[in-house]
Amino acid sequence: MGKRDELIEKYAGDLRDKCGMEPDMDLLTKVTIGCGPSIYDADASTVAASQDHELETVKDNFLVKKLGLEDGPELMDAIHAVIETYGHSERNKYRAVVYYMLVKHFGKDGVYA
Repeated sequence: MGKRDELIEKYAGDLRDKCGMEPDMDLLTKVTIGCGPSIYDADASTVAASQDHELETVKDNFLVKKLGLEDGPELMDAIHAVIETYGHSERNKYRAVVYYMLVKHFGKDGVYA
């Protein structure tokens, strides 16, 4: 098993254990691949949920640019809902897991089809 496969398994475990959802492994794999090399970097692989500029980056670069959503307050509401689901006390909020939950939240699975 390669490093990426190990990370995907770790992300699936977070979705099951910390977020209470059974992941669509095909979609999770595609979202993880879409994150590119950032998944291998300790800092870039996580979302700093307490930093407003980091959440703005998720909104602008992922929700607006990648998923093609119209900018509006509902985007930040969705990010906060995902962070709430992941758990505020959870130190490592993996970017691939956050992105996966946002894709599911907005029903944008087709972007990765």
